[in-house]
Amino acid sequence: MSGQDVRPDPAVLVEWEQMAVEMARLAGAEIVNALGRTLTVRYKTFVGDDGPPRYRDPVSEVDSNVEVLIRRRLADRFPDHDILGEEMDEPRRDAQTVWAIDPIDGTTNFVNGFPLFAGSIGVLHRGVPVAGAIWCSVTHALRAGIYHAHDGSPLKFEGEPLAMRDNPTVRRRLAGTPYLNGTHEDGWDFRKTGSAAIECAFVAAGMLEVATFSTPNVWDVAAGICLVQAAGHTTLVQNPDGWAAFRSFGTTPPRAWGRPLIIGAKDAVGSMHRNFAARER
Repeated sequence: MSGQDVRPDPAVLVEWEQMAVEMARLAGAEIVNALGRTLTVRYKTFVGDDGPPRYRDPVSEVDSNVEVLIRRRLADRFPDHDILGEEMDEPRRDAQTVWAIDPIDGTTNFVNGFPLFAGSIGVLHRGVPVAGAIWCSVTHALRAGIYHAHDGSPLKFEGEPLAMRDNPTVRRRLAGTPYLNGTHEDGWDFRKTGSAAIECAFVAAGMLEVATFSTPNVWDVAAGICLVQAAGHTTLVQNPDGWAAFRSFGTTPPRAWGRPLIIGAKDAVGSMHRNFAARER
């Protein structure tokens, strides 16, 4: 955190992390309960007045129902905090602590039965990610589970510290990307999962060495950035004046944040950044 920010008391951070885990577990349980049902799905935007409609940004009944449940429980527990989510309004200007929630990240995967999706719960204090929990439908343990951490803690999986070990005989690691076309950087094989939260968790856990995001929402990556930093990795953000180490989303995170990010192991982030810079020249 920057020098002007007052770090919350460690006991408070632990409480926020525990609540984030509880809310992520709630999201995961609702997701699992909905599997196999015929869901009501609406699309927020579509383009195609001169031709066939192109549907985008699906929202299932589970997204909406879980967000309502989480908002209610957070309001009861932390009435002075605010919530920023896909279906919510702008956060209040006077709330120092904001919960950035995405009940289902990877909704397109979810409604199509493709088993890569997540429930992401991040806590921002003055715009800085200080706690987070991500329920993932798949994990390094080959089962659903929650990755979580708070500022100053190690990365944990289901309550236990997690430290993945690199295999030195693997010469080409994996990189997450929003676009598969034109990805020819040396050293990586690219993967597109359809869930920013999954990719953040996989970077933190070491399954992806690096990942890039073109226009992420705050609720997509708030928890993930906390996990990535807890794992000892690096986050770069492209600000209007160029790339820099990520510090915060701003004291009042806007809904339309959308700044490009690179997350991952320090050397991999540096290499990916150099590739970006070379393409921009």
